[in-house]
Amino acid sequence: MKRFWKTVTVEPGEAGFGIALDGRPVRTPGRAPLALPTAALARAVADEWAGVGDTLDPRAMPLTGLANAAIDRIAPDPAAFAAGLAAYGESDLLCYRADDPEPLVARQAAAWDPVLDWARRRYDVAFTIASGVMPVAQPPATVARLAEATAARDAFALAGLSPLVTITGSLVLALARAERAFDAETIWAAAQLDEDWQAERWGEDSLAAQTRAARRRDYDAAVTFLEALR
Repeated sequence: MKRFWKTVTVEPGEAGFGIALDGRPVRTPGRAPLALPTAALARAVADEWAGVGDTLDPRAMPLTGLANAAIDRIAPDPAAFAAGLAAYGESDLLCYRADDPEPLVARQAAAWDPVLDWARRRYDVAFTIASGVMPVAQPPATVARLAEATAARDAFALAGLSPLVTITGSLVLALARAERAFDAETIWAAAQLDEDWQAERWGEDSLAAQTRAARRRDYDAAVTFLEALR
C-alpha cells in the first residue's frame, strides 16, 4: 500500500488511545478500531506509522502487528490463546540440560539456574531437571500454576508475551522478562546459550546469522511492546 497520509495523531477516547491518519481512525485488518490501552503504546505505534516511507511495509511495523493480533486474534478468546502459550511450560528449555562437556554444563547452570530459582520463589513451584532431550514431565502443580500466571494476562499482555515464549522456547524466561525480574539482554543470552555454544565451536553461517537477527528484531519489539503497556 502506498502512503497516502501526511499526519499521524494519537486520539484519546473511551476505548483507549486511537491512531488517526489525517484525522481518519486506523483500523485493524479485522476492521476493528486500533485502540491501544496506554498512551505510551499509542505513541510508539503512531511513530511506526509516521515513519512509513513511500510504501507501507508491515514487517517494519512490529508494534502495530502485535496490537492488531491482540485485538483481532487474542481478544475474542484470550483463554485459548493463553493455554497455547502455557503449554511451553510442560517442556521448558531451562529444564533440559547437557550432560557434557563440562564447560557447557556450567554455562547452562550459571545462566538458567537463577531464572528457575526466581520462578520457584515467585510462583511457589518445583521443576524437574533432565539431561538430554528425552521428554520429562513437570509436576502437575507447576504446570497449573504457570498456566494460571499466563491466563491472568489480558489480550495485549498476551500479544507481547507470545513472541518471547516462542522465540526463547521458554515460558519461564518469557514470564521473567514480562515481570522485569531480569533485563532483556540477560533473557536473550539465556535463550541463545546453546546456539552461541555451537557457533563458538563450529562457526555461524550467513543464513543462520540472518535468522538470528530476525528473531532478535521480533524479540526486541515484544520487549518494547510490553514495556509500553506499563
